[in-house]
Amino acid sequence: MAAGGVKVRAEVDSYDAGWGASPAGPHASGAGRSAVLSAQGAPGSLARGSGAGRHSLKQLEKMRCMRKRSAVPFLGLLVLCLLLISLYIEDGHVLEGDKQLLSETAMHQLSPERSLHPAQAGSNFSAARNISYHYLAGTPLPKKRYLTIGLSSVKRKKGNYLLETIKSIFEQSSYEELKEIAVVVQLADFDAAWCAGMAQGITQRFAHHIIAGRLLVIHVPEEHYPALEGLKRNYNDPAERVKFRSKQNVDYAFLLNFCANLSDYYVMLEDDVRCARNFLTAVKKVIASREGSYWVTLEFSKLGYIGKLYHSHDLPRLARFLLMFYQEMPCDWLLIHFRGLLAQKEVIRFKPSLFQHMGYYSSYKGAENKLKDDDFEEESFDLPDNPPARLHTNINVFEHYEASRAYSAGDEYFWGKAPAAGDFYGVVFEKPTRISRIKVVTGTEDRQNDILHHGALEVGEKLVGSKKGRQCSTYLRLGEFSGGRFEVTEVEHKVLFEVSCMRILVTKSQKEWLIIRSISIWTSQAPSP
Repeated sequence: MAAGGVKVRAEVDSYDAGWGASPAGPHASGAGRSAVLSAQGAPGSLARGSGAGRHSLKQLEKMRCMRKRSAVPFLGLLVLCLLLISLYIEDGHVLEGDKQLLSETAMHQLSPERSLHPAQAGSNFSAARNISYHYLAGTPLPKKRYLTIGLSSVKRKKGNYLLETIKSIFEQSSYEELKEIAVVVQLADFDAAWCAGMAQGITQRFAHHIIAGRLLVIHVPEEHYPALEGLKRNYNDPAERVKFRSKQNVDYAFLLNFCANLSDYYVMLEDDVRCARNFLTAVKKVIASREGSYWVTLEFSKLGYIGKLYHSHDLPRLARFLLMFYQEMPCDWLLIHFRGLLAQKEVIRFKPSLFQHMGYYSSYKGAENKLKDDDFEEESFDLPDNPPARLHTNINVFEHYEASRAYSAGDEYFWGKAPAAGDFYGVVFEKPTRISRIKVVTGTEDRQNDILHHGALEVGEKLVGSKKGRQCSTYLRLGEFSGGRFEVTEVEHKVLFEVSCMRILVTKSQKEWLIIRSISIWTSQAPSP
């Protein structure tokens, strides 16, 4: 009988330890208490005791099932609420107590754990050092992203724009875009107290982005840097200026190397930048438009080391290059040489610019720096789709200003010698396309008379001819050029067929040469298979 009592009590204790007392308190667990009393009560027959024990166990099993059934939905609801909080929590709505908790969770003052090995670095001085990264906030990213945004920052004598720059990156991105980006901030100052304070400020303000795995703060200690004193004074720069720009080259090299395997692409920003809305979507569209063409650097700003995009697989080479020539010249000059050495001879820059310089004081001596990119547009970046196509013309082309330059999203154009009536510039799409809008601009600011003075734009269907010489057999005219420009909207309502060709037709001879500055096409749906 004693053995039966021990067994039943074990069941009750196990159950109560797992789920706790009921809301009414310890006296409310009547079934459990009854089971114990039945097994330990006054002596009776063995059969009676065994029957009571079996009855009690059945009751316990029923209670366990009922509580499990009620607990599962509750736990599911709790997990869902926690996920929603972590996904949608915003800076302005985090209570002070919650901010402190999030900060403690996200802040990682770790010992050096990621090294730049000689096999990765490859430069003379880096091969002799074991260069380590300290994680000041965040942890290594759990998965590879589409784009990494790199920032390097040092203490300024006047002003500090780093927090506003990080804020702009996140605020100007949609929730879907945030899933595809990672932001790596390198605090590159040798003042440990400043780095610690700035890391804490970043963590408190952007804790949920750190926890979500989209923001990292790193630092490389001073002992891993090469010599920064007594360097060559190229270009007759003051010694202090040489030290500043040489250290900046090393800062960028360390940052580039760290980011080499985090994503497919990498864009460098400075720490005093404002971003255009949905800049990632614009970048993705540009990359898609360059599919099949070779490029090393795509530029989304004309200022400094802002908005320069690279393939991530090129970052180790660029890091080695900056390390090798760190004392020779400023980083933006080195980048031009790097691009040329990899056989991209010309700048590929896109307008409008996606990033704007917003600082008023330079990180070098706090000097005034009010440079602005006048091609920047914060809200109205409407990049065309320009579906894949073959470009051809019978206009006499001037030098290397080929037909393809007008169709590119870059800052380049087609330039032909004086066209005659009947001459054309043609676009043959790889697949029939439903078009919603077309815009063509001719001439440039410095050559305002090299426009199409008399011309029309037509779209066609029913391709005929060989693969290289294919053209449409029938065309529909959409309108005439005016002042060297043509634009039409709602094309899908005016053209009932999917467009296979588009052509710019010269309707009257002109003595002026012709520049086609840009051809922009927006599609209303994906091309048909």
